[in-house]
Amino acid sequence: MSFSLHSPPVTGADAFALYQAIRQRLPQAAPKMRSNMAANLAEIAAQYDGFALDAFGVLNVGQGAIAGAVARMAQLRAAGKALCVLSNAASYPKPDLVAKYHRLGFDFTADEVVSSRDVALSLLPHLADGASWAVISAAGDMLDDISAPCHDALATPDGLDHGDGVLFLSSARWTMALQERLQDTLRARPRMVVIANPDLVAPQETGFSLEPGYFGHALAQELQPCLRYIGKPYGDAFSMVQARLGGGAPHRLAMVGDTLHTDILGGNAAGFGTVLVTGHGLFRGLDVAPFVTESAITPDHIIPTT
Repeated sequence: MSFSLHSPPVTGADAFALYQAIRQRLPQAAPKMRSNMAANLAEIAAQYDGFALDAFGVLNVGQGAIAGAVARMAQLRAAGKALCVLSNAASYPKPDLVAKYHRLGFDFTADEVVSSRDVALSLLPHLADGASWAVISAAGDMLDDISAPCHDALATPDGLDHGDGVLFLSSARWTMALQERLQDTLRARPRMVVIANPDLVAPQETGFSLEPGYFGHALAQELQPCLRYIGKPYGDAFSMVQARLGGGAPHRLAMVGDTLHTDILGGNAAGFGTVLVTGHGLFRGLDVAPFVTESAITPDHIIPTT
């Protein structure tokens, strides 16, 4: 499958093919020889001091917690393991994201949650000091955690035309018509576009949602604009979560996720141990072995559930 706005993924295999199509734009990591098979995180916990946990496909699917995930986090805490959520969910300000996990039954503190939004907002002054941003966000996002000058790019018909750069946080309100509008305004006035959620898709109860990374790579196909991806698999996110997990040696930390091209590739590139969860996210219902072979992205461990 070539990357195209006209070929949205229907299955996990479709989504994998899309990630393979943009493989050259992703970080590189030294290959690993093989994966250890285990039943869950409890079986490998002794090998690591801390765990960075993806949300979708590891802790929850859509608006429901994965069976046993809340109890597993309590078990890891009792064993003295540091925990931190590392999510590419940039649609929510920190308090909203923490509240979501609490509603699902998890007890993560604000310091134990790192989103790609957090990473992006910390980097905006370094990307373009004093710049103003047209922000593509979810409905109801007040943008009050953004210290740089900004506005809701979808609040007015010409909102995408203004600002020194574009900050893409959420695809919840995004449409193909708006994608074409963004392409047109960038052709007329090229600007930096920051994709604060590099995911192409996210698993939901009934399929996959298209995420900002999908539309960012579509821009790259059409325009080759000045794009900056922030979040997994890129290094800035792993640097922040490593500090939150106590700053220990990367090989004593494990990245736990459901995707090869974001969670596992990013963790491998950062020097973390890596754990692929196959039963709930991108690879649910699939034999993951052929995908590992084709991508040459090998996790240290493969488990069916958290």
